[in-house]
Amino acid sequence: MSRPPLPPFTRETAAQKARMAEDAWNSRDPVRVSLAYTEDSRWRNRSEVFQGREAIVAFLTRKWEKEQDYRLIKDLWAFDGNRIAVRFQYEWHDGSGQWYRSYGNEQWEFDEHGLMKRREASINDIAITEKDRRFHWPAPGPRPADVPGLGSEPF
Repeated sequence: MSRPPLPPFTRETAAQKARMAEDAWNSRDPVRVSLAYTEDSRWRNRSEVFQGREAIVAFLTRKWEKEQDYRLIKDLWAFDGNRIAVRFQYEWHDGSGQWYRSYGNEQWEFDEHGLMKRREASINDIAITEKDRRFHWPAPGPRPADVPGLGSEPF
């Protein structure tokens, strides 16, 4: 299986890969998301470390049960060869209705087929009020073209 664009990445193809990941994660479909990773992909997400597509599906299922009305924006930070670094923000609320904005960075490493074989994510959550939300579009689904990326938005 191949997942273009393939490494080595250019600025354009690395940004395309980041946007494809953003769109997939905004689908909130754990199986769809898992197909962008190798069968034995290694993950570190916050304090959790695990490996393999089954573990990815289980993790994402738990994540989106907790993180309701999830909306994510990713922004290319750096790239080199088969590696990409992104920064991101996403908003969600818990079961009690408390909204959060989560800030983070990810480092990705890809195999020659364009599948991610390694993902490391560091994430911090900040409680926000509903009126302080920045990300508004029908979800689940991709960020519409008229909703800007992170650009120079302050943390």
